[in-house]
Amino acid sequence: MGDKANAHPGAAGRATAADHPASVRNVVLVGHSGSGKTTLVEALALTAGAVNRAGRVEDGGTVSDYDEIEHRQQRSVQLSLVPVDWDGYKINILDTPGYADFVGELRAGLRAADAALFVVSASDGVDGSTRMVWEECAAVGMPRAIVITHLESARADFDEMTRTCAEAFGADDPDAVLPLYLPLHGPQGPDGHAPVTGLIGLLSQRLFDYSSGERKESEPGPEQLPLIEEARNRLIEGIIAESEDETLMDRYLGGEELDFRTLVQDLERAVARGIFFPVLAAAPAAEGAKQGLGTVELLELITGGFPTPLEREAPTVTTPDGKARQVKACDPDGPLVAEVVKTASDPYVGRVSMVRVFSGTLRPDETVHVSGHGLADRGHEDHDVDERIGALSAPFGKQQRALTHAIAGDLACVAKLNRAETGDTLSSKDDPLLMEPWEMPDPLLPLAIQAHSKADEDKLSQGLGRLVAEDPTMRLEQNQDTHQVVLWCLGEAHADVALERLRSRYGVQVDVVPHKVSLRETFADRSAGRGRHVKQSGGHGQYAICAIEVEPLPGGSGIEFVDKVVGGAVPRQFIPSVEKGVRAQAARGVAAGYALIDIRITLLDGKAHSVDSSDAAFQTAGALALREAAVDARIHLLEPVAEVTVLVGDEYVGAVMSDLSGRRGRVVGTEQAGGNRTLVRAEVPEIEIGRYGVDLRSLSHGTARFNRTYARHEPMPAQLAEKIREQAQGNP
Repeated sequence: MGDKANAHPGAAGRATAADHPASVRNVVLVGHSGSGKTTLVEALALTAGAVNRAGRVEDGGTVSDYDEIEHRQQRSVQLSLVPVDWDGYKINILDTPGYADFVGELRAGLRAADAALFVVSASDGVDGSTRMVWEECAAVGMPRAIVITHLESARADFDEMTRTCAEAFGADDPDAVLPLYLPLHGPQGPDGHAPVTGLIGLLSQRLFDYSSGERKESEPGPEQLPLIEEARNRLIEGIIAESEDETLMDRYLGGEELDFRTLVQDLERAVARGIFFPVLAAAPAAEGAKQGLGTVELLELITGGFPTPLEREAPTVTTPDGKARQVKACDPDGPLVAEVVKTASDPYVGRVSMVRVFSGTLRPDETVHVSGHGLADRGHEDHDVDERIGALSAPFGKQQRALTHAIAGDLACVAKLNRAETGDTLSSKDDPLLMEPWEMPDPLLPLAIQAHSKADEDKLSQGLGRLVAEDPTMRLEQNQDTHQVVLWCLGEAHADVALERLRSRYGVQVDVVPHKVSLRETFADRSAGRGRHVKQSGGHGQYAICAIEVEPLPGGSGIEFVDKVVGGAVPRQFIPSVEKGVRAQAARGVAAGYALIDIRITLLDGKAHSVDSSDAAFQTAGALALREAAVDARIHLLEPVAEVTVLVGDEYVGAVMSDLSGRRGRVVGTEQAGGNRTLVRAEVPEIEIGRYGVDLRSLSHGTARFNRTYARHEPMPAQLAEKIREQAQGNP
């Protein structure tokens, strides 16, 4: 692994098609924005020989040109794939966004990878969102390692940051988070800062010097060995504590010098099993240098310590109609099971799908079955369709390198899958299968939009359809109550990117409008009304009179219509007409234009004419009667109330509860959730939590999560209700 004595890189360069799952490594880089993930990817690509100078591919373009937004705004918002070859292995490096708004891209990266490399800045430390991702990985047993970046910072302290990582990530066992190397410092500069110029391997006790721009190995000086003794002993104890060989600890405590290769093998097994988490250091290559500090060690860790795709459990697979199927884990000769983990639109080649193959082998120009299920609530229709795929390729910046095939365990980009969306399953057209989808974060920030012009209106539907096809964390809603088109997003940055993509990719300009909440109306007390619709204008006239009584019902009752007409005052054939009329008026509202709910309408009396009465006349009379009943009644405006659950660190519980109270919320309970966190349950009017996701992130420094579900409608405070009525009536 990264501490192998006399290690030398073998064939290196840009990745081609893998021929066996054992030669593939899939690793995802995780870390907050600014931690140095993309810079680290560039440094690894340079060391692997995939680029000939920092940040440049061999045939033009830049490594980080995955999205025009990152290039322009200097922030990555998409999952990116960089495949490289190292020492006979194909390494698929997945670079994830560091912004919380793009956690969907992060989850896709975790789904596609078999191990995670957590990137931590020595100058910024570990943030709350990174800790939460660590817990997600721990829950599924994903192998992890930690790399500390920004060691060139004057205030960087590798030892202190290692202790911080052990506290943040090693809650159950701090001795499972230990460094494999110690930094080697050069001479102090005028500011007193001594830059890191190399690494000292704790197991091999070898020195790896990068000061010349290329890794050089040597023996450490006698003055350096005492400095590493304590850290080396602790590392060895940590490794053998996780060893499957129970005799090692006894032998070590008995004073026996353990074999170097035995320690490395045990270390590799512990890392691959997800029970030991080594800490490494890395820095980008200087201008003209061939290797960045620590990059060789990282590549050796990935190839030697991270698991192969063969070690990953087979995914849960069913037929499209839900019948269970057993699929052998990572069998290139098995039935085809692949998953679309990312969808993007390229202006030149159209839709491009990043695919992880879990079983079988994917080849260009073959016909596959595309299954997509379970995202209907986000604007994605269930579908089962056969499609002929286009070329397979390995991406690198803006370049695409053609692949002859993609075996189980590998990742590839597929062109011309016009119906496939993120999360869909690709399988044989003769044996359609469906993978269990991964958990998608629920978008909780509403963005109400409307077309800017008539030309935009014609293109809006198609543009929105493509947008949500690429991003399943976005939900498209056509609200029938408010008549608004609403994009539900994960945050403000997510919303900004959605609007930019609509404009730049699909040529649709939209305007953002205030989001409306679906209010309701109801009668607060009993009332009566009489509807009289009598007109004579030559020929057949219109004649209908009806008397009704309206009374409130308990919440959730809807609208109940009761016929108590006696003596045929309203002919039987016109009673359904009265009901139709009052229900139509109830849907339009009687006070502020919101639908009436939870009332009983009783038809008591009426009059008809043998010639001039009609279905339309009694519908009109019914509507008039309901409107008259509302004139003298107290009408309550009802607002939707949501059940809100907030998972938050104990140190922020007080602030969260105070904030919820300020939103007219009622805290109904709290409970301990483990890990020094509390689950707060509250009921809050939905009109008060439109931006709650954004505000909660600020309040908790990005460490809290919340969910909301509709509970019921409740009367609004009188002052707020009156303000809404005035707005509906056009009053200032």
